Amino acid sequence: MNQRALTQPEPAEGYAGDVSPQLAWAWVQSGRAVLVDVRTDAEREWVGFVPGAVALAWKQWPGMALNPAFETQIPTLRDKPLLMLCRSGVRSIAAAKRATELGATAYNILEGFEGDPDDQAHRARRGGWKLRGLPWQQN
Repeated sequence: MNQRALTQPEPAEGYAGDVSPQLAWAWVQSGRAVLVDVRTDAEREWVGFVPGAVALAWKQWPGMALNPAFETQIPTLRDKPLLMLCRSGVRSIAAAKRATELGATAYNILEGFEGDPDDQAHRARRGGWKLRGLPWQQN
């Protein structure tokens, strides 16, 4: 991630843009945007979650089929820009694109909740919401 992403969105095709976890949190704290966690219920339950985020899975476990509730709930959240958060910042791009098609201003949060895997295939060591020291909890 370049330094510009820390202070302003990076342009993207098909959605409003990419933001760093730090910028996303600043927008949430200021009331400028709504954080939407698009990970599965299982991921939020076992890996952790951001307090106050809207839990709205993009895909459902098992099988990772598209969540039909996404289509009906996104229009109810369109009053503010939406910040999409997934595990690594990949599913959240697809979710941001679809939310944009549904009329929302949607951003992808770079690095996701856990970031990319390291050389030992472990997450939360190379970027991500957790590594950046932003608020999260675990059940």
